[in-house]
Amino acid sequence: MTLLDAADWQERIFSRGWVKGSGEPYDSTEPATGKTLGRVGAASPADLDRAVAHAQQAQRAWAAVPYLERAQVLRRAAALFEKHQAEIAEWIVRESGAPRLFADTQATDGAAEECYEAAALAAAPYGEVLRSAQDRLSFSRRRPVGVVGVISPFNAPMLLAMRAVAPALALGNAVVLKPDPRTAICGGVTIARVFEEAGLPEGVLHVLPGGAAVGAALVEHPRVPVIAFTGSTRAGKAIAAAAAQRLKRVHLELGGNSALVVLDDADLDKAVSAGAFGSFFNAGQVCMAAGRHLVHSSIAEEYTARLAEHADATPVGDPMTGTVLMGPMIDEGQLRAVHAVVSDSVTAGARLAAGGTHEGLFYRPTVLADVPLTARAYAEEIFGPVAPVVTFQDLDEAARLASDSEYGLSLGILTRDVAKGLALADHIPTGLVHINDQTVNDESTIPFGGVGDSGNGSRHGGAAANLEAFTEQQWVTVRQEIPFYPF
Repeated sequence: MTLLDAADWQERIFSRGWVKGSGEPYDSTEPATGKTLGRVGAASPADLDRAVAHAQQAQRAWAAVPYLERAQVLRRAAALFEKHQAEIAEWIVRESGAPRLFADTQATDGAAEECYEAAALAAAPYGEVLRSAQDRLSFSRRRPVGVVGVISPFNAPMLLAMRAVAPALALGNAVVLKPDPRTAICGGVTIARVFEEAGLPEGVLHVLPGGAAVGAALVEHPRVPVIAFTGSTRAGKAIAAAAAQRLKRVHLELGGNSALVVLDDADLDKAVSAGAFGSFFNAGQVCMAAGRHLVHSSIAEEYTARLAEHADATPVGDPMTGTVLMGPMIDEGQLRAVHAVVSDSVTAGARLAAGGTHEGLFYRPTVLADVPLTARAYAEEIFGPVAPVVTFQDLDEAARLASDSEYGLSLGILTRDVAKGLALADHIPTGLVHINDQTVNDESTIPFGGVGDSGNGSRHGGAAANLEAFTEQQWVTVRQEIPFYPF
């Protein structure tokens, strides 16, 4: 039995069951081949309004369900992600163009683990007894916020949706999920089917594929007090501005231009391998990608040459047809944007050491050497398989260059001297630090988030972050008798 029987979801949205949306259905397209994978149902702002009303009603009953029962739903969902791992991974490969390795981890290490962690979160302590100078019991407790809006991206569609969906549900909230239209099957339909099979009560989860109008309606809806958004910095800023008009809480996991700092004592073979992975994994379409390789001048020439060799040797192609390490860009627009950054940077003085070409949506892994600090490849998030190399002379310059960005998501430092690496990290503002590893790292147990243009802190992952993200803190006092007051 397959999880994604087309008869269930074709041309439908998930809102108290599979129903026709009032938006125009559209084709989901495989970026590697251009083939149509299925007809996706589309929502409209009117559908969104109805979904929120239903979610509000369902949430009250869901919040009243004993925490053990909520945890059981999450554990059953985790088991379903594991049971259908091969089927789910194939949809991720085909719809997002991700390599098989990335697709496999999204379904198991990603979605399933998020559910297991959320199941434990349902039983986590949710309050504390407070001291009081008066004759009363004083305590705080956390209550679900109500309806959580989740807007997820294309590049890791299942994992990045589940990072918010699972803990929000575990803590007694209802969820309205708007997946990216380009990956609405693996990032939306699949999640709806899993929770449907896991026994989540009707109306607690709604999955509404749609365009910008649906996302805007979700952000602006007066009965959705929390928005969890993962995507570009530009879109995140617009969401924050719109949500501020209603004093909403927003959790923003945005872009990055993360530095990989290679010190002169690093193991060069391992450093180059880590650097190639950090920049080229999933065609560089990762918010944590190594966007700037900052390499000590004494080893920069050899590092660049070896990195170019790795780029030239990387197999690129349709991830469904064989063992490839890199698949296609998600669409023509993203490919053009990446190529424009490369071309403009070469015009500005960067040297093309590898790549810089493409066939269809398959962009070759690209290495840029001698990159000026004014070049777009140094200053901007590329979101493609491009590794710009910049040199530094000493640790002070390395710290200054690594900090020279509006972003602050992830940082990798490669060195044989761990203490030196930690000391360097102290001078660089960032949400994530990896000593002797590249920048693309994540686990379901950790607080994830960035600073600056990368977001508003660690709002996803870890029990403390999730409690803060998806509950409200309430103060409660209890007296044995009503006191007398001087009125």
